Amino acid sequence: MKKPVVDYREFRFSKLNTPQFSHMKLAIFGWLFYFSFYFLTENLIPPEICHPMHCALDDMIPFCEYFAVFYVFWYALVFGSLIYTLLYDPKSFSKLSLFIFITQLIAMTIYILYPSRQDLRPEAFVRDNFLTRLMAFIYSFDTSTGVCPSLHVAYSMGILSVGLKNKDLKPVWKVLLAFVVVMICLATAFVKQHSMVDVFAALPVSLVAELFVYWDDYWKPRLCARKRA
Repeated sequence: MKKPVVDYREFRFSKLNTPQFSHMKLAIFGWLFYFSFYFLTENLIPPEICHPMHCALDDMIPFCEYFAVFYVFWYALVFGSLIYTLLYDPKSFSKLSLFIFITQLIAMTIYILYPSRQDLRPEAFVRDNFLTRLMAFIYSFDTSTGVCPSLHVAYSMGILSVGLKNKDLKPVWKVLLAFVVVMICLATAFVKQHSMVDVFAALPVSLVAELFVYWDDYWKPRLCARKRA
């Protein structure tokens, strides 16, 4: 089994500012920030003042419970990516965490300034099976407000960005990761958790995070090298 590069058994809050554990500040304070804003946007903004998100493409996309597999897999992908990078690549953990929190900050600011909702959920499921019951359960606790831009999509783009830049990740895994991310993005529309407006809106938000996180040590050197060539 691969050995973690940091021994977290030695972690203490008094060591947060040490080079060994400084990346943990993002994990601790970032998620406290997220849950605080999540509570605000989910519980204190009434649906009546939210703007419905809809486009013609939404009417062409049927509800398909099979996409629930990819929609739910997103939770495992986010958790697994954070845990893996935390254990084996703290620098990528910091990059991914910063990417996530930048998209959170932008998205939740938009949710407050321009409250949004979607009215696309089916009133009743055509079929009764495990996946439709799973979606009914998700609908029961995940409100239909605060949807544009989609954080499901933005987080996935951050994970894909980190994965594609990982020199140790084999090409076949990068292709598989890209496929999974595309399917997760599509799943948000096919299980009627998001309008395609939310999906497309998440892309520029992700681009802002990408440039903020990776401009100096990834994109700028490559652009300069192209100019010299």
